[in-house]
Amino acid sequence: MTLVVTKKAAQQIQASAESTGQQGVPLRVAAKRRTDGTVEYAMGFDESHADDAQINWHGINIVVAPTSRELLTGATLDYVELDDGSQEFIFMNPNDPHYVPPKNSLA
Repeated sequence: MTLVVTKKAAQQIQASAESTGQQGVPLRVAAKRRTDGTVEYAMGFDESHADDAQINWHGINIVVAPTSRELLTGATLDYVELDDGSQEFIFMNPNDPHYVPPKNSLA
């Protein structure tokens, strides 16, 4: 199972963990396929379970349940500035039928 987390996303996750008192708690990332084929994502700090895949990117522990592994394999989680100046997490996921690869690598 390979889910990539960029350095910028890891920094934002760490800042969020610190501001909410969740330091040391893994970030759970989940995905499910909608009826139109697109992928819906969820994230939150959560304890790990025995059957979770566990990954560490830039010092951030990520856990993924078996039900989300296939959809997240090959995906990248990034934290980007949007056209309107706001910033948010985005998933770049080749498992999503609307995925368009970026012109340059962000990992």
